[in-house]
Amino acid sequence: MNRGRLLLVLALALALVTTACSSSDDNSLLDTVKSNDSIKCGTRDALPGFAVLGDDGEYRGFDSDFCRVIAAAVLGDASKVEMVPLETSARFTALQAGEIDVLVRNTTWTGTRDGSEGAAFVSPTFYDGQGMMVATGSAYTSVADMDGATVCLVEGTTTQINVETIFEFNNIALTEALSFADTDLVAAAFAAGRCDGWTSDSSQLVALRSTYSEGPEALTILPDIFSKEPLAPAVKDGDSKWRDAVDWAVLATIQAEEWGINSGNVDSFLSSPNPDIVRFLGGTADFDPGLGLPADFAYQVIKQVGNYGEIWDDHIAPLGINRAGTVNDIWTKGGLLYSPPYK
Repeated sequence: MNRGRLLLVLALALALVTTACSSSDDNSLLDTVKSNDSIKCGTRDALPGFAVLGDDGEYRGFDSDFCRVIAAAVLGDASKVEMVPLETSARFTALQAGEIDVLVRNTTWTGTRDGSEGAAFVSPTFYDGQGMMVATGSAYTSVADMDGATVCLVEGTTTQINVETIFEFNNIALTEALSFADTDLVAAAFAAGRCDGWTSDSSQLVALRSTYSEGPEALTILPDIFSKEPLAPAVKDGDSKWRDAVDWAVLATIQAEEWGINSGNVDSFLSSPNPDIVRFLGGTADFDPGLGLPADFAYQVIKQVGNYGEIWDDHIAPLGINRAGTVNDIWTKGGLLYSPPYK
């Protein structure tokens, strides 16, 4: 191929790529959500602390509030969200099929899910790790004691590969890993004596223990933490505009806590002498970062829902999960929660 023809082919290829990218940007879900004036948020309906459907028809929990955070940021109204309860095995299928706009369902960000599942994750809202729960009074004081044990878990999660890995790595025989479609079935199997251990994310074990049919004292959570489980909202891959909007909605709660801005005092910060804070809250009319969000998106998030600490205190703290000085604290206090600058 001569040089002139090669340059022509390259130019046409570049034009096709540019057109494809423009088409993706022009058809962002962000625009659809704005047009619909509502967000469909994939979640749970019976996990204490994270997402519970009350008798009054309202969803309450950490994940439920982050669904509202996104609605407040994008639409200016935290109530403009439709909660869509999903089984664990259906969550990524629902995301790919467009049945939901965003998945906020205590879901671990992994390489496979970022790739094979076609999901794009945003900043983690909760840093977790897998644990093991056993019957109180059993002979098990750590996972190392569980040679020959049968373990129960929910299918379609990262849980099974983690438990198999920790048993194999430590030369512990695992008799069987019994998987079930949902946590109710796991609880029933455990109560029936079919499993010696019940494994899941540690936060989920704490939540499920709190409502166990025989009382929380019947269960003991072992001290072992044997995986990294960064729980994060996810959107369908390939739509950077929508992902950016969701990500910065989440980040607003973290940045607000760092600055000491909460739902009760946010109005007083509108006249802050700190120009970074004023810009963050939408008080600088000529600043547009190009995220497709209203100028006051962060103000609406904090005013209507609260900062990260408020959301935690409302829903996770009552479970007895400590945050101070852990990875779930903000970076200025030794944690991993950190927001890039809004400039």
